[in-house]
Amino acid sequence: MMVIFVSQCEKKALNKTRRVLDIFANRIGDRTWQTVITNEGLNAVKKLLKKTASKNTAVACHWLRSRSRMELVWIIGNRSKFNSQGITPVSTTSRTIVNTQWENDWHYLPLIKSITALAALFHDFGKASMCFQEKLQPDSKNKLLGDPLRHEWVSTLLLNALVDNATDEQWLTRLMNGQMDDCLRNIQIKGQNSPLGNLPPAASLIAWLVVTHHKLPLVSDYGSWRNESAENYSLLLSQLSQEWGYENKSTSTFEERLPQCLKFPYGLPSQSKPWLKQIKKWATRMHSCLPLLNKAMSDGSWRPILLYSRLALMLGDHHYSSCDANKLWRSDMKLFANTYREDGNEHRKGEPKQKLDEHLVGVAESALKITHLLPAFESEPPYAYDIKSLKKKSPPSFLWQDKAVEKIKIWRQKLPVALHSKNYGFFAVNMASTGCGKTFANAKMMRALSEDGERLRYILALGLRTLTLQTGDEYRERIGLDNSELAVLIGSRAVLELHQKNTMMQKQQEYSSYAQFGSESLESLLDDEVVDYECAIPEEGLNTILSQERDRKFLYAPVLVCTIDHMMSLSECKRGGRYILPYLRLMSSDLVIDEIDDFDGEDLIAIGRLIHFAGMLGRKVMISSATIPPDLAQGYFNVYREGWRLFAKTRQVSANIGCAWIDEFNTKVETISDFDTVEAIHHYQSHHNAFIGKRINKLKDAPIKRKAEIISCDCIKEEGGKKIRQDKQLIEGAYFKRIQHAIIGLHLRHCYLDPVTEKMVSFGVVRMANINPCVSLTTYLVMNDWPADFDIRVMAYHSQQVLLVRNEQEKHLDCVLKRNEKRGEVAEVFKNSVIRDHLDRCLAKHMVFILVATPVEEIGRDHDFDWAVVEPSSLRSIIQLSGRVLRHRDKQTNTPNIALMQYNLRALKNTDHVPAYQRPGYEQYNPVDSNYMLATHDITQLIDNEFITSGISAKPRISSKPCLNPKHSFADLEHYSISKLLTRYKTEPIKNLVGPETMQGWLTQCWWLTALPQQLNPFRHGIDQVKLFLIPQNDNLVFVEKDEKGHPHVVENIYNISKLELEEALLSKCWLSVNYKQLIRGYADEQNLSERAVALKYGELSFPNYGGDKRYQYSLQFGLTEAL
Repeated sequence: MMVIFVSQCEKKALNKTRRVLDIFANRIGDRTWQTVITNEGLNAVKKLLKKTASKNTAVACHWLRSRSRMELVWIIGNRSKFNSQGITPVSTTSRTIVNTQWENDWHYLPLIKSITALAALFHDFGKASMCFQEKLQPDSKNKLLGDPLRHEWVSTLLLNALVDNATDEQWLTRLMNGQMDDCLRNIQIKGQNSPLGNLPPAASLIAWLVVTHHKLPLVSDYGSWRNESAENYSLLLSQLSQEWGYENKSTSTFEERLPQCLKFPYGLPSQSKPWLKQIKKWATRMHSCLPLLNKAMSDGSWRPILLYSRLALMLGDHHYSSCDANKLWRSDMKLFANTYREDGNEHRKGEPKQKLDEHLVGVAESALKITHLLPAFESEPPYAYDIKSLKKKSPPSFLWQDKAVEKIKIWRQKLPVALHSKNYGFFAVNMASTGCGKTFANAKMMRALSEDGERLRYILALGLRTLTLQTGDEYRERIGLDNSELAVLIGSRAVLELHQKNTMMQKQQEYSSYAQFGSESLESLLDDEVVDYECAIPEEGLNTILSQERDRKFLYAPVLVCTIDHMMSLSECKRGGRYILPYLRLMSSDLVIDEIDDFDGEDLIAIGRLIHFAGMLGRKVMISSATIPPDLAQGYFNVYREGWRLFAKTRQVSANIGCAWIDEFNTKVETISDFDTVEAIHHYQSHHNAFIGKRINKLKDAPIKRKAEIISCDCIKEEGGKKIRQDKQLIEGAYFKRIQHAIIGLHLRHCYLDPVTEKMVSFGVVRMANINPCVSLTTYLVMNDWPADFDIRVMAYHSQQVLLVRNEQEKHLDCVLKRNEKRGEVAEVFKNSVIRDHLDRCLAKHMVFILVATPVEEIGRDHDFDWAVVEPSSLRSIIQLSGRVLRHRDKQTNTPNIALMQYNLRALKNTDHVPAYQRPGYEQYNPVDSNYMLATHDITQLIDNEFITSGISAKPRISSKPCLNPKHSFADLEHYSISKLLTRYKTEPIKNLVGPETMQGWLTQCWWLTALPQQLNPFRHGIDQVKLFLIPQNDNLVFVEKDEKGHPHVVENIYNISKLELEEALLSKCWLSVNYKQLIRGYADEQNLSERAVALKYGELSFPNYGGDKRYQYSLQFGLTEAL
């Protein structure tokens, strides 16, 4: 292609740009270049320009499409130098505007600064205690012991003594006049058990910031706080005492050292002149902000104000604690705040570092810099522009995407506030069917919702780590974004290296106790995460606050693809600063949550907390899944609305919310303008129901691609009952036999001809609820006899497999199961070398490829099967797994291609009084509410016959009956469970909606000031994971575990792990044969590492540590499972 580059750069940026462009193009003018270049070359130019871009950079690239047509390709840098077609102005006029938008939007910023500054100046006041100062000494015997009272609690006691039952005007006036020492001398250990309870508003907020700057309050008996009310902040704060995580009675020296926590023989920071100067200054400013505070306390906007202040305080503490001592600091104080963590040129590890008054003033300065940058964090991070694939029309079968975008544009034109301002609320639900292109449509719609409708900046939060890698690559390819515009955040450096294969990075592990150095704020903001993103990060602003490059990448990338876990720390973090980066990121990025209904139980409330944060930070939210139940959509709208209401209060913007409902048939966009909660929810429900009604009618008329049959297991149930289930292995064997018969029947109905060997072939999936039966079934299918003219190839696919092996599995499955062939075309799968080899060697007439998988196959995997067998767990699991059958191929079926087992294994192995459809599933034993227990576990009685005979669709999942019967219906049980979590306000009085464990308790009460909501409803609550590595040793493969220093130790005997080696005859029936040693050798040669080093990076395997005498068995073909 022939392109022209036009530069409107200024100052040093002009020379930097010239150096890049002169390499690739001919300079045909002082600021103009022309060349013929490939698309790859143009992408290289774009990347190089981005790496050197600054605020003075402005380069436009034009493509000469013909003699009469030129097209703008992209603009790098300052887009205001060009118009939307890339044309430069002939003249300009200017006027001086100093932070006008910030001042208009952030009218509470002075209050945020004042509260933050005072909290920072007091946050480590308690470190002046005799106990803490003694611990910092190099020869202290208590260095590794926890303080009897944590320093932040002591700081709060000192602040309480300073306030001394005064009003905000009185105690701030004393600070303004420097009258402090007399009050602080009167502090007592007893009588101060609830120091936050009797404080005036400003002091209360500052005290809460001080006491929570490392951790949120949490009691050990948190279960006893269920159903308790916390209607206002003063009631909640009066409950807080040192027992909420601020005392350490576990040490034998507790009673002995406790008095030392309230003794200050070396003085207090209040005796420091530099500190006193700052406290006078900010007490004066806080005093002038009291009317603003009273307004915030009355309208509820004090909640986001307080959270912004905590963010700035903790990030300021994190930043300044990482700095060396200020050599220019002058004071006579003998108090220190922390010590050096490692040796340096002028200091030794463990030596005192920052003086306490220096630290307090330094943290205040850093925190104030962050509060000043808060508007910049919200508005200045970059967007992705000029994305061709999003501008182009979608293919005919995906035109619904463009229609959805057009509906959004029309709605914005009718609503002036949405057209001319970025500050308008928007909550969207995308329910397009599986395989219709929801992910790409979401990108198009998020672009349409941007301020100018042309740019893109959002977070795509996904459910699985492997899904993140796959979707990230697909986004880059399909949307036209490269890794300078789209970042992929994953949980392990090893996963990234396997995915890229040619990149070598050294995994670093750091295990340190930050507390022993007096600074818990030094903890990193991301764990072992890696941000796959390649672009220079602007140095101004961010680099002084975030020292790690990966932290800045996390914030800077226009589009971030990550697991939802990375964003959940925003609302779930109980201790430390792991919430800071997600918080900053969400300030500038809209949020898309994919497969939102993949979660259940406690996870739904936890995700609700994240959506509430998104609304409170003024972001737009889209939830996406083909099977979103009505109560989930309505519940999350209510959550988002409550958050947006707080944002609207702080910014004085409209409380109206735009709502969109999207599927492949229709798009509906409405404005919910009622401020009253009941009316707003009623209007939303009416619009949602109308949309769902139309969708159901369309689904009824859609071609039937998936039909089901139920595989009877009555004989197993009856036989098991007679034997009182004495031999569960016999039950399992009989169950697997029924699955085998179902596989044969499905294959015969849906097989097709291999054009080379003329054998009949099919590819199918068997979904098992849990890993152990998944492996057991795989073993059964491999070892059992099949009809004479049948041959099979089987693969077990689940999470308890060595990372390197699972990577090979997924790479192969992604290659062969992305079926896009049209009717009459030869399938690409027959050209795959592995499949071709199996077919060429097969002597039987029928070859069946069987993937036996756990629920990891249900979402995110872009696989297309011919048939499926399902062990049911829930209605959703049936619908989602069915979506993998004929996922892409335009093909109808007249005969069943999905087999549903009449019972799951747990139901057959246990009595009817034991929950069967759980973990995964919605059934549970609840002593208070019997509706969570099904009356029967027979699928024929739990699923409507229409769902079976008329084709599997999302209809029973996306609509609910007026009167639910959860004990007798799979669908009703799911609707009932979700309603109890998210929409209890529809059926219960408001007095029942209190308590830290409820969604409404988080939204309308003050439990968010503690960690009780996260403790009572944690996200992904489960057993701790053991991480092992499979490495070669003495010609064998052994499992090792790394100690705190990263040294491996053989642990097979500790965890009772034995190896299973399959015989050659059985190996021949495995779909994918993986030579682990050969794989390790290949990576070792490629990366110039030893085979042992490669295995210690890529040989990772994680499994839950249940303890006890459990025995495990591992094979390269089947993964890790419990031994029988």
